[in-house]
Amino acid sequence: MYVLAAALIFGARPSAVSLLLGGVVIAAGEALRLWATGYLHKTESLTTAGPYAYLRHPLYLGTLLIAGGFAVAANTAPAMWIFAVFLLGYFGYYLPYKNRIEGARLEALFGDEYRRYAVAVPRILPRLHAYVPLGARGVPDWTRVRFQDNNELGTTTAVLLGFLGVVVRWLSI
Repeated sequence: MYVLAAALIFGARPSAVSLLLGGVVIAAGEALRLWATGYLHKTESLTTAGPYAYLRHPLYLGTLLIAGGFAVAANTAPAMWIFAVFLLGYFGYYLPYKNRIEGARLEALFGDEYRRYAVAVPRILPRLHAYVPLGARGVPDWTRVRFQDNNELGTTTAVLLGFLGVVVRWLSI
């Protein structure tokens, strides 16, 4: 994966416009991931607050946005083709597989609570209004501790370094 990323950065032909547009999409994807990881409880309780009130897989959508942003920033046909293949694999295999595995695990852990949530909240495309669980007493806040426990800092660092690599490539053209 890192070898492919390095090859894409080396082969990139970014322009000021592609860097700006790609950077905005990358930032949106990373912001969504940062927002989501501060709410994510994993198996402690069913997370339905923050971005999880709008879509079941905000981390996956964030990753899609980041990958698409890098394809735009790279500004080459090979980067777009690789992104297209990524999308085919993602939607054709990965997302259905993860949804089946995670859905079964969450249903086993949280039963009807998860089933209601899964029916009401879409997987990737956000709903317009926040989902409010039956009998909800309050919305948990985003916490730095949860963010740290979910190890998003490594992803954020990799994304920033990758984008800096594309910027350096642009400066060297």
